[in-house]
Amino acid sequence: MGVPTLGCDCEVCTSTDPHDKRLRPSVLLRMQQSGHERVVVIDTGPDFREQALRSGLTRVDAVFYTHSHADHILGLDDLRPLSFTVAREGGVILLYASQETADMLRRIYDYTFSPEATYPNRARVRIEPLEERTVVHDVEFVRVPLLHGEMDVSGFRFGNVAYLTDVSAIPESSFVLLEGIDCLIISALRHKPHPSHATLDQAVEWARRIGARQTWFTHIAHDLGHAATNRALPAGMALAYDGLSFAVNLGCVRR
Repeated sequence: MGVPTLGCDCEVCTSTDPHDKRLRPSVLLRMQQSGHERVVVIDTGPDFREQALRSGLTRVDAVFYTHSHADHILGLDDLRPLSFTVAREGGVILLYASQETADMLRRIYDYTFSPEATYPNRARVRIEPLEERTVVHDVEFVRVPLLHGEMDVSGFRFGNVAYLTDVSAIPESSFVLLEGIDCLIISALRHKPHPSHATLDQAVEWARRIGARQTWFTHIAHDLGHAATNRALPAGMALAYDGLSFAVNLGCVRR
């Protein structure tokens, strides 16, 4: 729901710490290839426009979707102006989504995806099936199957980084896909148990098992204050925050 949460006057929602102001989570991956910037995004939530403006985003080449919930897809239409840039180069923004997520996108954005759509300024985008391994601009994105309550959702590994959001359980087979990563980004909603999200303690235990050098916790509810929570976390683990940026090693680049 973002922080501050509407209608709430708790300590975190009224905090003056800018780290306690949280938009819905998304990932922006910028890559330089042959003198050109290529951009991949994971999830376009309802805050995507604000995030894109803050990041100075001028293009997007592809989007990977974790699942079809509102806080992860409702910014898709804000890809429209960015898609015009890609269209002038003769392309479209590719949207990688599971069948369930693709069906939801087509229903919500019928005016974009319907064969009968006549809206002339609809986004220049195309839905592609999400495979177990997908290569975009020479970077391999590995789908990491997760559970979000009873819902199957997708995490992603690219290079030495893994992004796992809205996770309540990690199948044993998915831990194998996470071996050897240096950076883990994983959701940790709150302390109190939730039927479809991990608690902070659960996420910490998974992070210890995965063994990444650095873990960032994301998809955080207003139960977790930034400074107080960080003081109690193990070394190498911390709450992510809006605007967090760091370099990654895309060791899976195919030459």
